[in-house]
Parts: sequence; structure tokens; C-alpha cells
Amino acid sequence: MKEYKIYYDVTRFSDFDIYLFKEGTHTKLYNKLGSHFMNRGTQNGVYFAVWAPNAKSVSVIADFNNYNPNTHPLKLREDGSGIWEGFISDVKEYVTYKYYIVSKYNNIINQKADPYAFFNEKPPKSASVTYNIEGYKWRDDKWMNSRYKINSYDKPINIYEVHLGSWRRKVEENNRYLTYKELATQLSQYLKEMNYTHIEIMPIMEHPFKGSWGYQVSGYFAPTARYGEPKDFMEFVDIMHQNGIGVILDWVPSHFVTDGHGLSTFDGTCLYEHQNPMKGYHPQWKSAIFNYGRNEVKEFLISSASFWFDKYHIDGIRVDGVSSMLYLNFAREDGEWIPNKYGGNENLEAIEFLKELNISVYKEYKDILMIAEESSDFPNVTKPVYLGGLGFGFKWNMGWMHDTLKYFSYDPIYRKYHQDQLTFSIWYAFDENFILPLSHDEVVHMKGSLINKMPGDYNQKFANLRALFAYMIAHPGKKLLFMGGEFAQFSEWNYNQSLDWHLLEYPKHKAIQNMVSDLNAIYKTQSPLYKYDCEHKGFEWVERCDSAYNTISFFRKDDKDTIIVVCNFSGALRENYRVAVPKEGEYKLIFNSQDEKYGGDYTLNQEIYKSQKVLAWGREDSIEFTMPPFCVLYFKLA
Repeated sequence: MKEYKIYYDVTRFSDFDIYLFKEGTHTKLYNKLGSHFMNRGTQNGVYFAVWAPNAKSVSVIADFNNYNPNTHPLKLREDGSGIWEGFISDVKEYVTYKYYIVSKYNNIINQKADPYAFFNEKPPKSASVTYNIEGYKWRDDKWMNSRYKINSYDKPINIYEVHLGSWRRKVEENNRYLTYKELATQLSQYLKEMNYTHIEIMPIMEHPFKGSWGYQVSGYFAPTARYGEPKDFMEFVDIMHQNGIGVILDWVPSHFVTDGHGLSTFDGTCLYEHQNPMKGYHPQWKSAIFNYGRNEVKEFLISSASFWFDKYHIDGIRVDGVSSMLYLNFAREDGEWIPNKYGGNENLEAIEFLKELNISVYKEYKDILMIAEESSDFPNVTKPVYLGGLGFGFKWNMGWMHDTLKYFSYDPIYRKYHQDQLTFSIWYAFDENFILPLSHDEVVHMKGSLINKMPGDYNQKFANLRALFAYMIAHPGKKLLFMGGEFAQFSEWNYNQSLDWHLLEYPKHKAIQNMVSDLNAIYKTQSPLYKYDCEHKGFEWVERCDSAYNTISFFRKDDKDTIIVVCNFSGALRENYRVAVPKEGEYKLIFNSQDEKYGGDYTLNQEIYKSQKVLAWGREDSIEFTMPPFCVLYFKLA
């Protein structure tokens, strides 16, 4: 019988590692802390290391010792780092373990999962699992070498947001999840067919409660075991890259679970979180808030972000809940929060952390996307840190999302009173580098699905939704659409079941899916629609004040070409409608959201429109055409 001896003469820390750790600048702690397969001479085994500075003792409890806390104690390093370590011989892969921590304060005993574990048991089980993360043979060199061209401000970025547990399920097999491998094959082909450039995955870091959708994280270095092993997720990313799809992960540094096996009161003290609940507890999400002023906590989070770029080749991170990090009074009433040292509501420590995060990851991975989900008017979110910004690459345009959806929810006869909700977004469209999101948050909690937000009868709902999608593609900013919206799912999103793919048996649903695919292809191939998404020179109003008719028109421009976008959001057919064009010539209709092939009622048989010297909206050249109701048209110089 193996003895599984423990030794203390093996370490992964150099003096320089400890120096960086104490300084707060070690951003690759996943290579040091946690469990790692190593050799001690001729002995094979696992090195364990955990940060628990306020512990009286720490031991490894595991399969191999029947979870006995007395057999394999770790040793506290003598350098003041608070790190406990030890090498245990003969430990193999897939062994479950936890840390048995006795606090030096009141002898509180915790059994904790490894904060740096690469793999965990499938929930509701909660132990960490020894796992060799090295050795995967990547086949995405072509993608990685050209990624800098793809994740650029002047390139098309069109994102499909997905919850892996509910995109599809094996209904015939007890409604089980698809595995990472199954998802890789099916999703990559679907994304190619739909002409998306990127996928954004709702948090796949390990989390105890599936009803949190992944936003209550317990394992910041472990993809959830619900869909397979870590190397299976590597293969998922690899296959996406081989099919030309970028991978963005939703990442949650704003709060964490308070479950007993997690980070909360880790060594008997508030190690990762603030002790004062006015700073360390989130009343809205009922979770703990990280102490961003603590070096070791900042290193933990920056190491987590770096880890996914390093080990999993991901292409971007969408940072969840940035607004909740920036403001001390977020979701709190007066008297429930503590002002900063200047008396303000800004969380100065979190602001500095976000700057350090972006500086760190962009320094190492220059061709990635760092995206902020930030809903306030906090300035310069996407400006470089050296210019006083937070240093993100992009920010979700929540204002556009809320105003646009509100406008589209109105009966057309009332839209003329709300034209400013439609046009206001252009006033600030270039203040930040924006992504236009129609995200999961808009199709849950009784908000209604996208199709059910649209007014009118059955046909009008579809016409309005087609117009919304066409307007979104034409509006400045990169794009994001949550799964199910592309085929007009009627029911709200349910994390516990598959999307309603059977709807594609109905012509209207199939037609709108085809339209989204065609729209995405137009967006990818027509550079005026994306090249200057983040600059004023890529946009010019033609007509924005015709609220009586619920119409707007504008130009999207690059250095050579112009797309003319004309929108009629009324229910009236406009015959002999005239719109200004940038110069004399023949103009081709390249998209019509009311085309019969997309389920509409108004195919325009004329494709080429010759400009006339007829004044329209202050311009001397214009074209005339029939403008269908609830419709968006794109024209381009033939």
C-alpha cells in the first residue's frame, strides 16, 4: 500500500517569486500556487501550495488519506509570505482534495477548495481535483499569428453570446448538457453558417449554483466540470480558432460566492473580501466583494485573467459588473456605504485595480479584447491608462440598448414622440469604443424575448425585429446578440433547457435566421459598416428630425465607399420616398429587411436607382423609391 509521504524540501517559489508576491506584481501565480505535478528526485507526486497567512495549521485532505487532516500537514514558509506548501509523493491525476485550515483566531476550522485548482468536481460536489493542465497539442497557430488583424478597432466584430448549458441539450438523453467537444463541433459550424466573427461565453469558471448562470464563481482557474475536463475546453477553443471564430469569456471579478468551500473567510479571516459588510458584501447579489486594495487579491484576479489567455488561448474577456466595482454606493441606500478618503462614492482601490489589470494583460497579450460591462457615465473607460482612462479596449453601450429597445417597444403611432430615444445615442457614440449589446439580461426576468418586445400583430412583430437587427448592424459600434434572438425565440431564455430550435420549422422563424446570417455577411464584407465604428468620420446624418414619419437616414463611410441607410419605423408605406445621396451616380439596393425571402411583404424588384438633381435634406443629389413600413434599406453606389 502506498504511503503518500509528505516532504518539505520541494518548492516552486524562488526568492524573486516571493518578492513579486509581496510587492503585489506577480501575475502568473497559477504557475506557483495550487497543485502541480512535480518530481522529487526519482519520486513523482504533487506539490501543494496555498496562501493562508492567518492559519494556525493547514493540511491536505484527500482521497488518498480518507480526508484525514492529521496525515499530510503543509509547512508555513519562513519568509513572511503566508504561503503553506508541501510535496506529497505518488499522488496521481484525478485525485480529489481540499485544504483543512485551522485559524489561529478562535480555532475556526474550514475545509476549502483550492483557489488555484485547474479542475474541480462536478457540482454539487465541491472538492478540487489534481489535474495536469500541460500537454495539450494546439493546432491554432494560423489563428494566433493573425489574431492582431482580427481583434482590431477597424475590423468587423460581431459576437454571438452563448450560455453553453442551454444552447442545445440532448433531450433524448435525459435533457443532458452537451459536452465541450460536442459544443465545439456544433457551435463552430453554426457560427460559420451565421457569419459571426466571435463567440462570447457566459461564465464557464466553476460555480456551485447553475441558476447563477455562472456569475457566482468559486473556481477562477477551472472551467466548469459540467461539460467536461479542462483539456476538453482547450479543444473547444482550438476548434473555434480553426474555424475562424474568436472566443471571449465572461469573467467576474466584481463579486464571489459565499459558499463554505469557496474564498469567503478563507483562513478564518476575511482574506479575499473586505471585513466590513458595507464594503465586502453585495446586497443585490448576496455575494462577497473582493478587497481590491490588497496586493494578494489583485494578484489573484490578474493571474486569473492572464491564465485564460495563457493556457486556453482565449481572445478576449468581458469584465462583468464594472459599474458595481467603480462605485461604493452601487445598490446601496444612504447610510449603507462608506465614502472614499475624499468623501466621494468612487471606489478608488477598484479603479486602480482595473487599470493594473488592463495594463498587465495588454502588455503581455497585445492582440486581445478587454471589454467592460459598464452601465454608468464613468468617463474614459476605453481610454488608455496613460491618458487617464481605465484602459479597456471596448465598453458595452448599455444606453443604446435601453433606449433602442424602449423605442421599438412603442406602438408606431407613438414613436414620433420618442424620436430622441432613437437618435440620442449618436451624440455619444464616439466618446468610447462601443459594442452594441442585445444581451441575455434583456430576455429574462419577465422582460420578454426580443420578438415579444415588439408591438403589433404577428407579422408586425417580425417586421419590427428585422428592422431592429438591420438598424443595429448599421449603427456605429461592434455588435453582440444573445442566442435565440437570431431566430425570434418567443419564450424568455431559460438556463435549464435548450433553445426552442423547433421554431425553425416555421417559415417566419427560419426566414429571420436567414436574414441575420445575410446581415452578418454584409457587415463582414462592407467596410463602411465597421472600419470607423469608433470615429466620427465613419458616420453622417442625412435626416434625423423627421419624427412625424418615424424615419431616419444616415451614411456609414470608409475612405472609399458609403452605405446609405434608410429606416422607416412607422407602419405606413412611403411611395415616392426620396433620400439624399453623397454624389451623383447609380445606387444599388443591397439589403431590404422587408424582402419576402426574409418573411416580409415588400420585395423591391428594382435594384438600381439612378440619382437625380433633386434637392433632399440639403443635398443636391437624391434617389427616389418605395419605402416599405417597418423597414430598413441599405444602398451602395453601384
